[in-house]
Amino acid sequence: MSATTPAQDAPAAHTPPAGGRRRWGGAAKYTVLSLGAVAFLFPFYYMVVGSLRKTTTGDLSSAVPEGLTGSSYTAVNGAISLGRSLLNSGVMTIGVLLCTLVFGVLAGYALAQLDFRGRGTLFASLLLVQMVPFQLLTLPLYVLVVRDYGLGDNYLGMILPFAINSTAVFLFRQFFLQMPQSLFEAARLDGAGELRILWKIALPMARPAVLSAMLLTFIGPWNEFLWPFLVTKNADMQPLAVSLASFLSNLQGTVANPTGALLAGACVLAAPAVALFLLFQRHFTSTDIDSGVKG
Repeated sequence: MSATTPAQDAPAAHTPPAGGRRRWGGAAKYTVLSLGAVAFLFPFYYMVVGSLRKTTTGDLSSAVPEGLTGSSYTAVNGAISLGRSLLNSGVMTIGVLLCTLVFGVLAGYALAQLDFRGRGTLFASLLLVQMVPFQLLTLPLYVLVVRDYGLGDNYLGMILPFAINSTAVFLFRQFFLQMPQSLFEAARLDGAGELRILWKIALPMARPAVLSAMLLTFIGPWNEFLWPFLVTKNADMQPLAVSLASFLSNLQGTVANPTGALLAGACVLAAPAVALFLLFQRHFTSTDIDSGVKG
C-alpha cells in the first residue's frame, strides 16, 4: 500500500469557471461602452431639448422636460432665413463633393495603376500637402480668389479652394492599389482603355471608398466657417454656419430666447450630417474587391 503524499491530501484550490469570467468581462465591457455612449450623446440631447424649451433657464437633465415648443426654430428662421442658408450650404457642399469625387478618383487611379515618370515624387508631394494647415493658405487664397478672380460672394469662390481633396486622393489610391492586378491586365489585353477600365472595373468595386470619401468630404464644407466668412459679405450668400455666427454677433437681441434660437440653428446644421452617418454607416465595412476574382 503506497503512502499518501501531503499534496494529494490537500484540497484543490477553487478556481472560478471560465464562463463566469467571460460573463463578468462582457458585462464590464458593455457597462463602459454604455457610459461612453451616454457621455457622447448628452451634448446632442442638451442641444435638442434646449432648442425646444420656451426658456433655457432651469434643469435640462430631466428625462421628459416640460414646456417644449418649436418657437425657437421659428425665431431663428425669421432672423437669418434658415431655408436660404441651408441652400447655400447645400450648393457649396454638393459642389465640393462632385469636385472631390471626380478629381479624387482620376488622380487616385493614376497614382495607383499608371506608370509614369515622377509618380513617386508626386505622391510624396501629396503627403506633404496634407501636413500644411489650411489656415496658412487662407491669405494667398483670398487674394487669388477674391481680388484676382473676382469670385467674392460667389458659389464658385466658396467651392474652388476645396475642389481637390488630398485626403480623398490618398484614399482612392490606396483602395485601387489593393485591387487584383489581374483584372486590370486582362482588361488591357482585351483592348480596353484606362478610362473604360476605371469606369467599368475599378469604380464599381470602389463603392466603400466612394462612400467614405463622400462622408468625410461632406462634413468639412458643410461645417466650414472661416473661408465662407471671408469671401461672403452678402447675407443671402452665407452658408448656415456663417449665418449662425452672424446671428450670435448681431441679431440675438431680436428674439425672445436667443440661446434656444442658436441651439435650434445648431440642430438644423447637425441634422444632415447625423442622417448621413446613420444611412451609410453599414457600407463602410463592406467591400467587393474579391467579388471579381474567381478562386
